[in-house]
Formats: sequence, structure tokens, C-alpha cells
Amino acid sequence: MIKGMSSIVHVIRHGEVENPEKILYGRQPGWRLSQRGEEMAQVIADWSESIDLGALHASPLQRAQETAAPIARAHSLDITTDEKLIEAANIFEGKKFGVGASTGALWKPSAWRHLWNPWRPSWGEPYEDQVSRMMGAIHHAYEQAREREAICVSHQLPIWILRSAIENRPFLHDPRKRICSLASVTTVVFSSDGVIEGIEYAEPAAHLLREKK
Repeated sequence: MIKGMSSIVHVIRHGEVENPEKILYGRQPGWRLSQRGEEMAQVIADWSESIDLGALHASPLQRAQETAAPIARAHSLDITTDEKLIEAANIFEGKKFGVGASTGALWKPSAWRHLWNPWRPSWGEPYEDQVSRMMGAIHHAYEQAREREAICVSHQLPIWILRSAIENRPFLHDPRKRICSLASVTTVVFSSDGVIEGIEYAEPAAHLLREKK
């Protein structure tokens, strides 16, 4: 964690979701944290106790709200719901998503017409739009924190695209190589005049992550 700096926004990915069928839940309502996800949320709340938190913002989706709730209790803060922190829109939302099984959405020829432009991407919310709203969200949280630290709870793809923009990396990427684990912390560091100076990354709940198969 960065010490001695007040101009910091920690962008946190929500904890693990109860999703045994491996559905791409996207912006659908009602997807809650699993028991392990609740443990992750508590780990993040414990981690947050060492920071001077002035603002807590979260995506409106249930999994983000549930991740933010223990942080709110730890700091006696209200959660500010910010639509700009929501998951990226995706045309495959609600479907099983994968390339290795006949039940996966990408296996079906009807899906292929949506895959023509991975640079935009053609199957979902444009990357540029994600950057615009996420930049707006973190600057809003930065301002609301009033020279203290802020937390924004969001989702993997918008967080990764935000980081890619800040670090001047291409948006086109392999989703399996995103550095944004469940309940991870992507820290955006601002200068005293509000200019983004850099990024740091941490995984306080790494011990709760499932091994990748």
C-alpha cells in the first residue's frame, strides 16, 4: 500500500459470485456473492482499515454492492452507487460463454457475426466508452474523498481497460491474461493537482483465489 499520500483511488473488483453454471452474468440483476466471495469482501474490509477512507463508491450491481458493504461498516460510511462503475455491456450476457465446449456461446455459428471487430469490440460496449465512464467515476470519487483516499468497487473488464488506458497499452487483449483477480485492488495515484501519476496493484484476498485449471 502507498503510504503518506492522500490523492489515491483504490479500484476494487468484486468478490467471487455464486455461478455454478458458468453463465456470463454481465449486467443482469440478482447475481450474489458466493460464501467464498463474502469472505473475500471481508478480507478487503479488513485491508481497508489501514487507510483514511473518505469516499466509498460502487457499481449498482448486487455483487459489487455486497463487496462494498463490509467496507462501509468498517468505516461507518454510506455507499455511493455510481452507474459509471457498472460492468461492460455484452451481447452474450445470460449465456454460457466459452470456446471449448459445444454448449458455449462462441461455439454456435449464430454468434460469429458479432465477433468481426475485436478492437472495438463488436460484441459489447466500446472500450473507449468504458474508459470515459471509468475515468469519470474515479475522478468523481477522488473529488468526493476531499484529500482522503477513495474506494470504487467495479468489475474486471472496465477496471482492466481503465488500467490499459492509463498505462498506454492497446485495448485488444487476451481476457485470460488480465491482471485483475477477484477482490483485487488496482490503485490509481493522483498528483496534488489531480493528474494521474501511476498505478499499483495488490491482491489482499489471494489466499482465497481458486487455482486455475
